[in-house]
Amino acid sequence: MNLILQQLRRQKIAGNEAAMNLMDHVEAFRWHLIRSLLVIIACSIVVFLNIEWIFTHIILAPAHPDFISYHWFDRLGKWMHTDALSMGEFSLNFQNTELAGQFMMSFTVSFVMGLILAFPYVVWEFWRFIKPALHVHEIKKSKGIVFWLSFLFITGVCFAYYIVAPFTISFFASYEISPDFKNNIMIGNYYDMMSDLMIGMGIVFELPVLVYFLSQIGILTPDLMKRYNKFAIIIILIVASVITPPDWLSIWIVAIPLLLLYQLSIFISFKVLAVKKVSN
Repeated sequence: MNLILQQLRRQKIAGNEAAMNLMDHVEAFRWHLIRSLLVIIACSIVVFLNIEWIFTHIILAPAHPDFISYHWFDRLGKWMHTDALSMGEFSLNFQNTELAGQFMMSFTVSFVMGLILAFPYVVWEFWRFIKPALHVHEIKKSKGIVFWLSFLFITGVCFAYYIVAPFTISFFASYEISPDFKNNIMIGNYYDMMSDLMIGMGIVFELPVLVYFLSQIGILTPDLMKRYNKFAIIIILIVASVITPPDWLSIWIVAIPLLLLYQLSIFISFKVLAVKKVSN
């Protein structure tokens, strides 16, 4: 009987310790989350205080024919002796139909840009939370994870801003069914497209890191990725053809970096598998 009571006491103590450990983890995560939110808010405030300049010189810049990317494409087209990369002249007329539309847009833009600016810090905070739960060899395999996640995300955002967005804007601004129609673009519609492109590409460019960890735990293999290589190429070409003018040169300029990203992911998966074989 005494043995049974002792065993029950041990189980109760173990249960209390487990509950305390869980609460400690929740509390630690809460503070990591709070610090991340504070940095996002701080970055958002900085953006909000400069919202007029940011909107004019950054967000609306790709909507003007004198945007730097259009000059790059014109020079590249002349060097290649083709007019396919010349965006031509276009104009966009923006309008706002809601009384508080511009005010609310300022908050939305400030938060999204604050999130983009704070992304490296947010990644670092979550890495600090996860790191104590990992083994030494797992930490070694994750060396540089904060840098690569931040670098790839920012690279994807810049790729969308300087390459994808200009092609998309130029194509849709120049496309017309009839000269009788005049385009008056809702500012919210334009901003939604820009933010979707930049954040979407930022996430897509994280593919090598995702493949690295999925290969580490055995879910992905280079053979599996090679098997679906044709499907990946088709999907990338379809996406590129939708967001660019209907000529193959423009499509390939957008598609080639994405195809290289997929091939790089296959190579990373291959290297991970090779290292695991040597270790075993």
